Amino acid sequence: MASAPPFPFPLLLRSSLHSPFALSAAGLTIQRPSVSRRHLTLFPIRALKEWREYEEALRDKDLARALRFLKSEAAMEPLRPPEDSSVVSVTYAPSNYSRRERGWEVLDTCLNADDMRLIGSAYAFLQDWGFLPSFGKFRNIVLEGPREVTPTFLKESTGLEASKLAPKKWGLSGSSRLLLVGFLGGFSLLLSNGIDIRPNLAAILVLGMLDAVFLGGSGFAQVQCFWPPYKRRVLVHEAGHLLTAYLMGCPIRGVILDPIVAMHMGIQGQAGTQFWDEKLDNELAEGRLSSPAFDRYCMVLFAGIAAEALVYGEAEGGENDENLFRSLCVLLRPPLSVSEMSNRARWSVMQSYNLLKRHKKAHKAAVQALENGHSLGVIIRRIEESMSSSN
Repeated sequence: MASAPPFPFPLLLRSSLHSPFALSAAGLTIQRPSVSRRHLTLFPIRALKEWREYEEALRDKDLARALRFLKSEAAMEPLRPPEDSSVVSVTYAPSNYSRRERGWEVLDTCLNADDMRLIGSAYAFLQDWGFLPSFGKFRNIVLEGPREVTPTFLKESTGLEASKLAPKKWGLSGSSRLLLVGFLGGFSLLLSNGIDIRPNLAAILVLGMLDAVFLGGSGFAQVQCFWPPYKRRVLVHEAGHLLTAYLMGCPIRGVILDPIVAMHMGIQGQAGTQFWDEKLDNELAEGRLSSPAFDRYCMVLFAGIAAEALVYGEAEGGENDENLFRSLCVLLRPPLSVSEMSNRARWSVMQSYNLLKRHKKAHKAAVQALENGHSLGVIIRRIEESMSSSN
């Protein structure tokens, strides 16, 4: 499931650190005429102290403080000595990393940031600094291709029937059908041997109802996470949301795979990818919604379904994504008709499917990074490495 956080509030960041020193990946370059030997000795110590402050900001999940530090570092990068000047070089590598290596880690603090505009500022800064070349690279895809997508055209474009690109009810397809058949067979076997488990089933049903009403299904989802095939499918689904949002230029706050954690963050009973579309947010605040902004948002919403269909040949999850899509369609003025909603859903899932298919290697890298429990910064880096190697 993908979810968009509440409307953000603006937070201005100002970089007040101005330094005459130039720090590059190769080391610290200082012009001899303007810097004394005493400064050459003290600056690495001061720099190490500053990087410790950055590490503390990362540890405290303080995005504003970490981003402010990186901006001050980036402000020093363009300073280079003239070719004919006499310079002294001092090697400096904080915590065995170059400062550009450490820049990825700022993304790990996004999940704790409540201001989505601040998160957007972090992505924009990292892209300007050369970290995120693929971020928003395909945002104009919403302006391409036919707008009318019939079930026949959808099959011609993806090779799949429309029914394969729609979420399934539990027990009606795939692995869930096998579970249901196995459960009914085991139940019959126990009854034939004189073992009555109906009281136990009644208790389980009551607990399930309480879980659905009060926890939004988080308890059942937590149990399902212990089943490897289900867990793998969730990873594939969320990686689809994450990669599509990234390629479409929507800043990602984080991916929540634990149902209990998701419940505490307002994503009841499901895993979720939290992303933000600034243009969509601004337009909704103004009481309007343009087609490109809506289409981009819908592509991210249906990307989880598209990812499952791409990997497994059909989708099972994504019912909550469809519900969110319908609720947004109702807010449009005038609201979309049922036929228009169906056409927009087919267009969105087709575009997401084809985008993920073209970048299947990057999607696989995102799935593997999620499976290994890596942080958001590492996941985004794996995506960029995969995109670069594909090119």
